[in-house]
Amino acid sequence: MTEIDDVLVTRAGYDAVAELYTNLVERQLDSNPFDRAMLDIFAALVAETEPGMVAEVGCGPGRVSAYLKAAGLNVFGIDLSPEMIRQAQAAHPDIHFEEGSMEQMGLDDAVLSGIVAWYSIIHTPPERVPTVLTEFARVLRPEGHVLFGFQAPEQTQGVEAFDHKVAPGYRWAPDTLAEALEQAGFRVTARMLRAPRPDDRGPQGYVLAVRN
Repeated sequence: MTEIDDVLVTRAGYDAVAELYTNLVERQLDSNPFDRAMLDIFAALVAETEPGMVAEVGCGPGRVSAYLKAAGLNVFGIDLSPEMIRQAQAAHPDIHFEEGSMEQMGLDDAVLSGIVAWYSIIHTPPERVPTVLTEFARVLRPEGHVLFGFQAPEQTQGVEAFDHKVAPGYRWAPDTLAEALEQAGFRVTARMLRAPRPDDRGPQGYVLAVRN
């Protein structure tokens, strides 16, 4: 199968900046209580259900995977960029990382207890995001949890393109992503929009959902 142009652009973009990006985001969780709170809630919810594997999709250099592992989850990471995978594996040798796509994850049905997509749907054109969500629903167990973090627009509905520095990006209103999740077989349990912090380029959103 021929890869779609935007996938190639995204992979090449992150390959080119992998080391710089790793250094930039390495300590971001330390200074962001909102991110930590959402990841902690996700980890607690997964731990309450039947424990199993958790995938961080679009894992980049693995910082979120490492946070989730420290919280007690059996986590592994997937990313398009082989250079990002190398950065992640070097920094976190006790976690498995592999190159892969969130549109075709190469996993059996209903094998995951949770998925974290932390700023990883932002480069997928909005018309293909429903395919991603359907794939997430396929690989998650019933009652498995999924957590998204993403840039959000100023308006409360819709998706808008923006000039991400690595590859073309899209900002999602939390309500719009919640609607797409519900159409893909999830029920949304939490959504949040927060004001930008000093290093943010606008509002940031979070959506947590569970597979029906």
